[in-house]
Amino acid sequence: MRKGIEFTVSTSDRNRLNAIIGDGNAAQKHVWRARIVLLSGDGFGTHSIMATTGKSKTCVWRWQERFMTEGVDGLLRDKTRPPGTLPVRRERVDDVVPLTLDPPPHAATHWTARAMAETAGLAVSTVQSIWKAHGFAPHRWRQFKLSNDRAFAEKLHDVIGLYVAPPAHAVVLSVDEKSQIQALDRTQPGLPLKKGRGPTMTHDYKRNGTTTLFAALNVLDGSVIGQNIQRHRHQEFIRFLNQIERDVPEGKAIHVILDNYCTHKHSKVRAWLARHPRWTFHFIPTSTSRLNAVEGFFAKLTRRRLKHGVFHSVVDLQAAINRLSYPEPGSCSMKEPLPATPFMAGSGGGWIVSCLVVMDRSRV
Repeated sequence: MRKGIEFTVSTSDRNRLNAIIGDGNAAQKHVWRARIVLLSGDGFGTHSIMATTGKSKTCVWRWQERFMTEGVDGLLRDKTRPPGTLPVRRERVDDVVPLTLDPPPHAATHWTARAMAETAGLAVSTVQSIWKAHGFAPHRWRQFKLSNDRAFAEKLHDVIGLYVAPPAHAVVLSVDEKSQIQALDRTQPGLPLKKGRGPTMTHDYKRNGTTTLFAALNVLDGSVIGQNIQRHRHQEFIRFLNQIERDVPEGKAIHVILDNYCTHKHSKVRAWLARHPRWTFHFIPTSTSRLNAVEGFFAKLTRRRLKHGVFHSVVDLQAAINRLSYPEPGSCSMKEPLPATPFMAGSGGGWIVSCLVVMDRSRV
């Protein structure tokens, strides 16, 4: 049977231990460890210390020994413990990794942890740990789209140049339309948010019409010029261009970044451009919609207002869009800054161009 431990606590150690006990921010485990050592130094026996601190006999012995070998610093440090499960043997890892990289033998398109566990004769958790260590996620697929635009490089440099170094005494606008925005009403009223339960919404809905939002995002300050129109033909696009022409101060050149939608290249649109010499269109390469910064505004509009909205009519829908886009009467400024927009595009030759355009949002 183990005998009691006797030791002497020096004055400096006693002061440190008392400071730990008196510190209101100290961890409780450090406090009761310090009490065990002080009581031991004062001559109290193991059972008395157990009764005072409420700790077990082995716990008292452990921290008495730790103080004797490592001092006060040892009481403040927890020793690392061996892992609860043995690491996977290297040869088993070498079996799973090549199998994961090969297609599965069955009709499935990718491996699952359960299928791999059955094939390799391992536990599902073991397969998951191996995959995590090697960064494998067979169920996740990344989609991409390569542009077949023959003038890809020239258009890319032109558009990125406008974002990075816009010309002086000019306005750079990212223009596009969000068409077929549906005014969806729910068949039954939902329940509001409450503690312990999120808001509810019926799965089925009623359609009350659609609208099209034409928007022009100023890439320098994040302000938005917008117009709700029922259709999105070249006539409506020209009407929106006329609104921008009225809103932008005279004397400033207007550079417009837009996609290759046929409405933007209509003969009457080109004729309108010829009558307005301060305007210049810059078309992004095909299949590179993310190069158009206004898409970020449309994404925010969808997340913040449209996705969970309930609209009894097209008028309600248009009013909701206007409230998010233009919070104050007569103002076209968004109150929250847009994030830095990542742009990725590819060419038909198989190479990928990736660039990050960080736009100034200090005045948003």
